[in-house]
Amino acid sequence: MFDVLVFVYENYWRGDAVPELHQLERKLSAHGFEADEIHEALAWLDGLNIAAEHTPTLDPAAWPASDSLRVFSVAEQGHLGADCLGFIAFLESAGVLPPALREIVIDRAMAAPGAAPGEPVPLDALKIIVLMVYWRFGQEPDALILDELCDDASDRVAH
Repeated sequence: MFDVLVFVYENYWRGDAVPELHQLERKLSAHGFEADEIHEALAWLDGLNIAAEHTPTLDPAAWPASDSLRVFSVAEQGHLGADCLGFIAFLESAGVLPPALREIVIDRAMAAPGAAPGEPVPLDALKIIVLMVYWRFGQEPDALILDELCDDASDRVAH
């Protein structure tokens, strides 16, 4: 599914430039993606569209107070795992993931499969989810955050 989402992100820079889902399905099939992978990704994208339509505002004035606290349910903790929860906290503390987008990221991450049944969503998958949420809302992440979202941390060398 995530390969399909990356393809959509790379080929449709603006979220509003994506063709209707049935047309997108044909294009993805023509590019060689498996039918079950396409259907899973399109269902996920449809959920993203529904979440976006029901988001009241991205206006910072409407966000909760900066001293508010988001408590994750046991199901969210289990499905997201420590790495993803830590990354979400990092994005929030950096001021680049407002509460409205955070909730959509969490919703879409909960709709994504884990690395294996019963395992949490991999951090690389969460980064794709965050990119897709930014993309859907026409938000351009800060260059350093974009680098963090697109960078493979396994190649980093600690100093």
